[in-house]
Amino acid sequence: MTPPNNTTSNDGCTSNANAGPKLEETAPLFTARTTLGTRSLEDYRGQWVILFSHPADFTPVCTSEFIAFQKSLPDFEAINCALIGLSVDSIYSHIAWLESIETKFDVKVTFPVIEDVSMAISTAYGMIHESSSSTATVRSVFVIDPNGVLKALTHHPLTVGRSVNELLRLLKGLQLSERKNVSIPAEWLPGGEVLHNAPCLFNEDFGSNDGQAWYYRKATNDMGQADEAT
Repeated sequence: MTPPNNTTSNDGCTSNANAGPKLEETAPLFTARTTLGTRSLEDYRGQWVILFSHPADFTPVCTSEFIAFQKSLPDFEAINCALIGLSVDSIYSHIAWLESIETKFDVKVTFPVIEDVSMAISTAYGMIHESSSSTATVRSVFVIDPNGVLKALTHHPLTVGRSVNELLRLLKGLQLSERKNVSIPAEWLPGGEVLHNAPCLFNEDFGSNDGQAWYYRKATNDMGQADEAT
């Protein structure tokens, strides 16, 4: 296997020289200054991580997102997931903005926010899109599993905020799928019905279908129940 073309920036970010990581690839490593001190992706090994970028501090949609993320932080922590924010703004801008959010909205942001003025991490993760009208990071989300593997990613435009509830649903679905080897259907909510994975071999035992299509089989009720987070 040809090794990836890794590069290391001045702020300690190791990345592939491409448009960003793909699903099931190892997430690019980084070490960066944050509002809570120096943080490395390796610090979070053994935890799920949601790394999310925002276009700029002191902007309305980003402010609404940070308030929503902070209010839901206990829900993420309860399922072994850490939140990490990022933008290309300086650490001083981050601190001033977070202090303003606490003063104006009575919400104290307690998760780290990365300073990426060199755009090294943003570039490694493909957070800056060439077609964008500025060098600001788009609203990207990267869901990284406890082994450092990228399991999900989303990109939102500058003008539309993200749904924190949907990110929680996505994360819980990923965790359940991995724990019980099942598939998560459309519109699933935690505790709802899940599906058996589609058979991959001609002679695979389909089991009792109970009249269901062989390619669409609901799992037993206990398969969709919540248990301890990964």
